[in-house]
Amino acid sequence: MLGLGLISVAGHAKELHWLLSVFAGIIMCKIVYQLTGAISPLFFMGYVKLDDLKKLEWNNRGFSTFHALLVAAASLYLFLESDLFHDGARDDLMINRTSAFSDTILGISTGYFLADLAMIFYYFPALGGTEYVLHHGLSVFAIVQSLLSGQAQIYIFMVLFTESTTPFVNLRWYLDVAGQKNSQLYVCNGVALFFGWLVARILLFLLFFYHMFSHFDQIKKVYALGFYSLLTVPPVLALLNLVWFCKIAKGLIKTLRKARHSQ
Repeated sequence: MLGLGLISVAGHAKELHWLLSVFAGIIMCKIVYQLTGAISPLFFMGYVKLDDLKKLEWNNRGFSTFHALLVAAASLYLFLESDLFHDGARDDLMINRTSAFSDTILGISTGYFLADLAMIFYYFPALGGTEYVLHHGLSVFAIVQSLLSGQAQIYIFMVLFTESTTPFVNLRWYLDVAGQKNSQLYVCNGVALFFGWLVARILLFLLFFYHMFSHFDQIKKVYALGFYSLLTVPPVLALLNLVWFCKIAKGLIKTLRKARHSQ
């Protein structure tokens, strides 16, 4: 009976940890949103002249950038410094490995996606169209499943690392709003975005699918909904990334042509 009681307490403690992490993610968004609005006039005098919707999106992109840097750094740590997902590093199956740190990051990321999704719905389509709703919805669906089940976290963090391209996307928008589309920084950022997207959202997904294929014996041990989600959600996200990559490539070509003609 004592053992069952300890298991029950441990289970409730873990659930509380998840809820607090999600709440922390939402609060993080709120704080960074406010800070972005407070400090932006110090670096860009034109901020105060923006209309309300532009200020809204400006601040929104502030916390999306912060989240992207956080989860990209956490993913790099888990893959390069930690042995959590290394083959043969532990006795348990890689597909079932979790840690307090990984659970915390997934909870915070869930809070971010929920907060951003709520803003997208409330101001639709000012902050993004249907493709953003699909991307965020699938992200929340996959992360929550992995968090609650304790399975397939390695693949969630591989996908979360693709958020490393978000700061380049946001900087491009900031420069556009600031009237800096003809600047050297805008061109350099466009090139960085193109190659960053190619590596983090195209080539990484090829590695993702190869890793799944080579570890399919473990994939088959994931519970039913998680198993079928692994087979369906990543391909949809990969397709979205490919569509956006084509748009980025077209935009870069247009920018480079314009920069060449202006010289």
